[in-house]
Amino acid sequence: MKARWSWQAGLVLCIACSGVSRAQEPITVYYNDRPPYLVAAADGSATGLTGTPAAQAFKAAGVPVVWAKVPTNRQLMNIRKDAALECAVGWFRNPEREQFAKFTKPIYRDLPTVALANREFKVREGQRLEDVLAIKGLRVLAKDNYSYGPYIDGLLAKYRPNLVYTTSENSAMVEMVRFNRADFMFVAEEEANYLAEEAGFSAREFHLIRFADMPKGERRYIMCSKQVPDEVIARLNKVITFE
Repeated sequence: MKARWSWQAGLVLCIACSGVSRAQEPITVYYNDRPPYLVAAADGSATGLTGTPAAQAFKAAGVPVVWAKVPTNRQLMNIRKDAALECAVGWFRNPEREQFAKFTKPIYRDLPTVALANREFKVREGQRLEDVLAIKGLRVLAKDNYSYGPYIDGLLAKYRPNLVYTTSENSAMVEMVRFNRADFMFVAEEEANYLAEEAGFSAREFHLIRFADMPKGERRYIMCSKQVPDEVIARLNKVITFE
């Protein structure tokens, strides 16, 4: 009996030690160029509205990281696969993602979402999003596997406009809107003008639609695989200063 208890105690101690060492392993942190949210720094890390607070949080929490520039769909796929210690910066939190990922406290909150529309699409200033989505034949360009937050996602499900799905990055999506493959795309107001110029167009070739019923923007988080220990999430939450 004594030998049995010694074996059990050793197993518990081994598991505990494993958990501690796991919490000290480097985490691969994904980002993709998306100014002003995410901008690559000279050392390969990320800066920007979400990149800077994320980098500061990992550093302040003493969590070693390896930065990796990866397309957004691949980020999501890897986090869902749950095969390694991985996190991604600046993602929205929703019930579906909570089933396969862990989230820190928010690191940023967007301004109200706007629509970047081609010049041919005209609506009255100050209209509600609900009214616009009810327009017959409306074409909304949307990124595949992407959440626009519960308010917009809910209205898209309710009114079911023609959704033109793409896996392209935002600069290519702007080009699709410019050449009338869709009426508009949803963007954060922070990046609207940059996206147009990045795609090689003048911001004057588009127009922004600000919706009267659009709530304040969604919060953005660090999203991690389930492999990331709760201890690491707690350490990050302790140093994240965003209110």
